[in-house]
Amino acid sequence: MAEEHGELEERIIVKDQHTKEIDLVNRDPKHINEDVVKVDFEDVIAEPVGTYSFDGVWKTSYTTFTVSKYWCYRLLSAVLGIPLAVVWGFLFALISFCHIWAVVPCIKSYLIEIQCVSRIYSLCIHTFCDPLFEALAKICSNIRVAVRKET
Repeated sequence: MAEEHGELEERIIVKDQHTKEIDLVNRDPKHINEDVVKVDFEDVIAEPVGTYSFDGVWKTSYTTFTVSKYWCYRLLSAVLGIPLAVVWGFLFALISFCHIWAVVPCIKSYLIEIQCVSRIYSLCIHTFCDPLFEALAKICSNIRVAVRKET
């Protein structure tokens, strides 16, 4: 009975990963569009002091801008949102696939191979170069430099 309950929980957990509840109120919880697309009327149209239009024109312009931006976005997202979601889903699936099945295995393979080459290179350096440089160091260790000022 306990095993059946555990299997049922596993199925529920796996199902929940794909049918995650989304927040319809906070649609940008990670704030990825915080500074990018926040464009209000005041960010686009502004009248400096001394060049004001009629108050009615200003209010109507504000309302027209805000409502047209709102409805154009809603219409565009209704028409293009789902097809673009499919395209972006496919693209990110392709990127994930390439990363999982090509990039990481290539990097791991390279690291394994380079480790072998690194050991051989290190062995060669220690075998041939260390004695040479130690001998040069002993030869040069007795060199003394004196600086004199001649007038």
